Amino acid sequence: MAEPKTKPTAMSVDEYLNTIEPEKMRLDCFALKTLFERASGHPPVMWGGNMVGFGTYHYKYKSGRERAWFVTGFARRKHSLVVYIMPGFSQYEDLMERLGTYKTGKSCLYISQLDDVDQGVLEELVRLSVDWMKEKYDTA
Repeated sequence: MAEPKTKPTAMSVDEYLNTIEPEKMRLDCFALKTLFERASGHPPVMWGGNMVGFGTYHYKYKSGRERAWFVTGFARRKHSLVVYIMPGFSQYEDLMERLGTYKTGKSCLYISQLDDVDQGVLEELVRLSVDWMKEKYDTA
């Protein structure tokens, strides 16, 4: 079986974040790092070359293959910030209504810039999703 490409690395999160341009996006990423540390209770770890993860959990695919992944995290993409909320968003409708301007995928929250959302609501969303993950999975 092939080794997963995206896994925890020894790369420094701060060194990575310091490479992000433009400056506004870099500052948003540092603010997210602080928010996620508070909300998750975990230190940041680089996953692959561009994802910042907090905590880990193990899950099993229907095929029986197992994998470790981060409990929550974020990444900087070309035109947005991506926040990973592993349980998805359907159970957080009240928070999503108060969050601000965003788009979603299955477990991805796309934000153009941090000023577009209420950071207190975002922190609550991250905290609740981490709590949910702790109930469902063996997390570290």
